[in-house]
Amino acid sequence: MASLRSRVNQVAEAALAQRRYVSPVEVFTRLGWLRSTQVDQWQQGRVAALEQSAAVDGARLREAAELLREWAQQRGLESSETAYLSSARDREPLAFVRSGDDPIFRIHWLAADLTPARREQLVRRQNKAPDLMVVAVDRPFACVECAGVGSHQIMSAAGPLCVTCADLDHLEFLPAGDATLSRRAKKESTLAAVVVRLNPRRKRYERQGILVEEQALARAEQQCLADEEARERRRGRDRVRRDAQDVEFQARFAAEIQRLFPGCPAERATEIAEHAALRGSGRVGRSAAAKVFDADAVTLAVIASVRHRDTAYDRLLMDGVARMDARAAIRADLDRVLESWRG
Repeated sequence: MASLRSRVNQVAEAALAQRRYVSPVEVFTRLGWLRSTQVDQWQQGRVAALEQSAAVDGARLREAAELLREWAQQRGLESSETAYLSSARDREPLAFVRSGDDPIFRIHWLAADLTPARREQLVRRQNKAPDLMVVAVDRPFACVECAGVGSHQIMSAAGPLCVTCADLDHLEFLPAGDATLSRRAKKESTLAAVVVRLNPRRKRYERQGILVEEQALARAEQQCLADEEARERRRGRDRVRRDAQDVEFQARFAAEIQRLFPGCPAERATEIAEHAALRGSGRVGRSAAAKVFDADAVTLAVIASVRHRDTAYDRLLMDGVARMDARAAIRADLDRVLESWRG
């Protein structure tokens, strides 16, 4: 219990620093009991209860949620019960455990220093009905209603539906890429759905576009044509701001590397930070933990750099050695560099 309490407190602090609120699901994910892909599948209605995907049973999930409540109350956080609905066709309520849900799983803990307006905004967003989610699948599936084979499915209480049986086949597909057009088309459309596809390499669902009404798309395109010049100027300002933010973040990341590894040369720390924290790379430096300078995330970035730069790891891979065998072979060299950098 003491070990779990310490871990829950640590991940809760990190989540609060990043998002200004903490939820049990966030804690379960940061503890390593759930992957983000598993949470996505649960939210899509693909599993009956979150417990089915977790690495621990429902009793352990409830224990962690209780410890989170104790920590939150000690920190003076404010509680907010949140509606959990699936993104399936009929947005059924989501279940956390098989043996009957406990309201503790639905409690979000909000930072005590939030302004009333910010708190209201956060609570409203958390309780907003989720977007309908259509999944583009790589293997054809059989619709539970028409038994037809399709490539796009949305879940229902009975199982996967094709877009025709889900009454979404009259919608137009708008590919991702133009955020303003997508936002306006979705706002104009009475009925809309987000289309995602599972990226097996990154183990996450990635947005492909949206399904919207044809008339809504036409209206959104007209709106975008009317203010294209102003939006281009705003995009330019945004690029400058993001570049400045990246430089600052990478500098802080490099400083954290040198705090944890004082023997690491300054130029090497900068190189590691720039590589790990590259925007859009999906590397460890862009993870949620790294953005709050979690020590484990920073250490993983350093380990990755040492493994590739200071050991024979890449050569072993090139020679056909299995990844885990190659890691075991270079472990002594890796530890030697890390210890020397730790001073």
